[in-house]
Amino acid sequence: MDLSKEDFNDTFQKSLNVAVIVKLEPDFSEGSVTYNPDGTLNRAETKNTLGPHSAVAVNAAFYAKVKYDARVAISTMGPPIAEMALQQAQLISSADELHLYSDRIFGGADTLATAEVLKTGVQKMQGKMDIVFSGHRASDGETGQTGPQTAWKLGFPFLGDVIDYEINLDTRSVKAKRLITLQGFYDIIEEVEAPLPVFITIHPSYRPLFKTVSERLAFEKYQKEAKKRSSNYKQYLKIFNSEQLGLADLSLVGLPGSPTIVYKVERIPKGKANRNAEVVDGTNSEALRNVVLKMQEARSRMVIR
Repeated sequence: MDLSKEDFNDTFQKSLNVAVIVKLEPDFSEGSVTYNPDGTLNRAETKNTLGPHSAVAVNAAFYAKVKYDARVAISTMGPPIAEMALQQAQLISSADELHLYSDRIFGGADTLATAEVLKTGVQKMQGKMDIVFSGHRASDGETGQTGPQTAWKLGFPFLGDVIDYEINLDTRSVKAKRLITLQGFYDIIEEVEAPLPVFITIHPSYRPLFKTVSERLAFEKYQKEAKKRSSNYKQYLKIFNSEQLGLADLSLVGLPGSPTIVYKVERIPKGKANRNAEVVDGTNSEALRNVVLKMQEARSRMVIR
């Protein structure tokens, strides 16, 4: 079907392209994290998962898909095993495109060097990105720098700690609510507006809310689509090395591009358990009676002031 110039412009104005940068992170619930002698993470011997803050950002992108029929692309930098994070993110968002930036030269990168790769990758995505989401921070770094640095390298306005957002496709702008700290108060909500394209880091407290029947129907539709797509995620996956990304200056990536020096890495000791668990047979009335007596005894020792 041929479109007139006016129809094409109107279609372009109503479309929305969304990207998310995510990270494969150690699964700290397993309690086994291994490091290399140079202080970098040994991912081969550490169980990994999609970072919890990344998952929140992916949920924000899914909101855009449900409400604005956005096209979603998700990217990450890491070894081949990082495909796992992309598959998990697609299961949440029904992403249309998955990018993995994987090259030995990227190894040991700090936030600045990582941002250089992610910036270049976002520019390789299909279509011009209107919004790039990222998590608040990474649980294995806690610096919160990769998102803002990627925004700076892209030249996008940056909105941090966003807890809610709405898009106006006619004006190509976003209105967002941010959770900020002001004069000793930690729960101030600031409302801001910015033109697209924009870079947004999502606060961990973000929860998408679908209010209308049409939004809830779209939610169900895309959830089913997400399960189908993630089961065949390689169909949507593109893997780029440094040459395929077309990085102009390799001194800006990996260890050469990382001004951060890891001086020392110390393991976080496991907390010592100070409770004894007792398993009770729920069909044994005498055992249940003893549990109730113990609860009553503990309650009698409580002091209420």
